[in-house]
Amino acid sequence: MLKDTVIRTRGLRKKYRDAVALDVVDLDVEQGEIFALLGPNGAGKTTLTEILEGFRDRDAGEIDVLGEDPGKASLAWRTRVGVVLQNSQDYAQLTVLEVLTHFASFYPDARRPAELVDAVGLSGHEHKRAVQLSGGQRRRLDVALGLVGRPELLFLDEPTTGFDPEVRRQFWDLVAGLREEGTTILLTTHYLDEAEHLADRVGVLSKGAIVDVDTPARLGGRHLLEAVVSWTDADGPHEVRSPNPTRTVLELAARFGDDIPGLAVRRPTLEDVYLSMIGAAGD
Repeated sequence: MLKDTVIRTRGLRKKYRDAVALDVVDLDVEQGEIFALLGPNGAGKTTLTEILEGFRDRDAGEIDVLGEDPGKASLAWRTRVGVVLQNSQDYAQLTVLEVLTHFASFYPDARRPAELVDAVGLSGHEHKRAVQLSGGQRRRLDVALGLVGRPELLFLDEPTTGFDPEVRRQFWDLVAGLREEGTTILLTTHYLDEAEHLADRVGVLSKGAIVDVDTPARLGGRHLLEAVVSWTDADGPHEVRSPNPTRTVLELAARFGDDIPGLAVRRPTLEDVYLSMIGAAGD
């Protein structure tokens, strides 16, 4: 495994009876990056992450996660990995501090519970029982549990499902802060704006196969696609596709002056590219 590669798979395969869940998946995740895994329901995201976490066996292929095979990983390896599941067990009657103190006792070099409370933005709520927390606060507690062992690698499975927009933005700041501390993060999400905001690179999984891996700006050749420039004049609305929308706008400015009526420039979004990719993969 390369020195700076945290996750490496080659030829990864998994079947459930006659259904192919993963079909020759090759993937590399580098140290200190946030890697977002996108794909429709049934694409194989959960199977892939559970294999990487050591919770599910593979049928074939090579895997190296933090220098070990997750299927045969040591206890020491497990202390280096944090997992935040989409649905975690509910310790409803324990307080935030009680939950964190309990789990901290499992690790040789755990973060202090009070430090975690502050890190995930639960200061002032540490003596509340889990059942008293809001959905966003409970999700922050889930993240604190994933961080308690100072993991080098953190798996986040749909971390902001059900969050309101304000709480989602706060959670994004938390995740970005973890990256600044050097934590490598594998994020699965259905929110494309979340992937675009957080991820250094994005991988698209469809029907068990990796369709493409690149930065959000370049995924699927997004940076090469034409933009749509639209405006309105006496003859009505107009729009043109242009590989150089700046030049098109300058030409319109020369024609209309500083105020171009109804001017709008729409560049291809990550959603446009993603839907095109999974659509093509499904054909």
